[in-house]
Amino acid sequence: MIARRIGQIFVDMGFITDEQLQLLLDEQQQQPGALLGKIAEDMALITDDQLAQALGEQMNMKVVSLGDQPVPKELLERLTETMAQLYRVIPVRFDGHTLTVATCDPQNLTIQDELRTFLGFDIEMVVAPEREIKAALERFYSSDSLSVEKIVQELAADTELFKQASMLTGDKFDLDGAEALADSVPVRKLLNLVLLLAIKDHASDIHFEPFEDEFRIRIKAEGVLYEMVPPPRHLAFAITTRIKVMANLDIAERRLPQDGRIELMVGGHPVDLRVSVLPTMFGESVVMRILDRTVVNLSLTKVGMDEHTMNTFRTVMRRPNGIVLVTGPTGSGKTTTLYSALSEMNEITEKLITTEDPVEYDIDGIVQIPIDHDIGVTFASCLRAILRQDPDIILVGEIRDLETAEIAVQASLTGHLVFSTLHTNDAPSTVTRMKDMGIPTFLITATVEAILAQRLVRRICTKCREETDTPFEMLEELGVNKEDAGKYKFFHGRGCDACNNTGYKGRIGLFELMIMNDELRDMIMENATTDDLRRKAQSYGMITLRDYGREFVFQGFTTAEEVVRETVHDG
Repeated sequence: MIARRIGQIFVDMGFITDEQLQLLLDEQQQQPGALLGKIAEDMALITDDQLAQALGEQMNMKVVSLGDQPVPKELLERLTETMAQLYRVIPVRFDGHTLTVATCDPQNLTIQDELRTFLGFDIEMVVAPEREIKAALERFYSSDSLSVEKIVQELAADTELFKQASMLTGDKFDLDGAEALADSVPVRKLLNLVLLLAIKDHASDIHFEPFEDEFRIRIKAEGVLYEMVPPPRHLAFAITTRIKVMANLDIAERRLPQDGRIELMVGGHPVDLRVSVLPTMFGESVVMRILDRTVVNLSLTKVGMDEHTMNTFRTVMRRPNGIVLVTGPTGSGKTTTLYSALSEMNEITEKLITTEDPVEYDIDGIVQIPIDHDIGVTFASCLRAILRQDPDIILVGEIRDLETAEIAVQASLTGHLVFSTLHTNDAPSTVTRMKDMGIPTFLITATVEAILAQRLVRRICTKCREETDTPFEMLEELGVNKEDAGKYKFFHGRGCDACNNTGYKGRIGLFELMIMNDELRDMIMENATTDDLRRKAQSYGMITLRDYGREFVFQGFTTAEEVVRETVHDG
């Protein structure tokens, strides 16, 4: 059955006239993506209560008024604040099997499915005015940090849970008992809260680490690990088993490493979790890599390059063939830079093919191939097949071995532009790395067009930014002498609620772009050292990572400590 259009329902219910509906439709044309009900409310043609009534009629849902009526504590505990705030819902009733929640956005059908997945029981939706939902959220829920602590305290005090967990320790393994424990409400509740908090804070990884006397949960946000309140040690097995169930891994296998994937819909958008399970002395260590496509803005203008570096890099991107390498450690933003470049080159006249492990972001118009080592789909085998697909531009997720490197070189020699990544400290040392892999020097000089090294440093929080004194030893590390140090002001973040008292909020990129020319190629052929290559590249205008970072320190974007931590001395 097709739902009636909301505008017609407004007319049928006598809230507006046909003429006013036409006015609303004309206004909606001027605001692409805007909801008609919201426009009608903004134009004062309908009230918040009338909008709720119309949405209830459209979605065939009951309309409720939350008003000032109290909600029982045990009912509120069915839904953590993170979930309530993220989905903008209030629990109304629970009958043991079905949780009824009030929403002001009944057209978002994913809310019901996501809550069912997270909570493990049926969800019934009713409609309430947005004003009442906002008021109820403010009235009933406390802070997130208290929620985590509270759940951990409840778990520690749950003697029944302790008994269940104790029965599954050591060599005793009961498959049904393990599944029942992993599916228990307290375990689900804690894990769901950790996942939602991490996604909300734009974290990149979650670490679950078993030790002899404790089970530690740490979240990596903006390149730094932060520890959460540790849950009771006896629940380590239950939590890791729950993760394995969600990732469709073998819960009976506890001796071998396993890799899996969890696909979630959070707040209406997809989030991918890559799960790695590793057996240790005291249980299984789990790391979840969070791939949230909504966090990343795939535009070269947004990655943080200065105008000169960006224009030079764009020139290289337009070359007809050759290899362009982006280097740096894991989590330095290499993939984001490459995707941003591909998005810019993604034109109807160009055939773009990528081979990645894993495919992190789905881009329309680009053929993307996921690597699967289990069935022999490796970078090398994929690359051979890609060359038969008549591509113009190829992205190889990572050059990991000589075979992949050789095929990438051959691809560039046969008229293709190849983008890839390597793990090196800076741009000049990439040449040494390629030689160590076994690539002949003459092929490096014939194919490599440019090498972009990059790092991410944390940005000083703008809400609590204040002037400070930076120790001269730290400035000396950056190559700043005492005379020059007096010319500049230095800043740090004092720490506030906006930045979780870290003093930092967000990250900014440092870039080192080495463009190959005849003189550098001659030096490579003569086996020049990395230091000699660096000095020569600097004489042609290459700015090193440390120099790039030093400018950000002078401009007050970041601290000297951050730049020294993330870059190598280039003296």
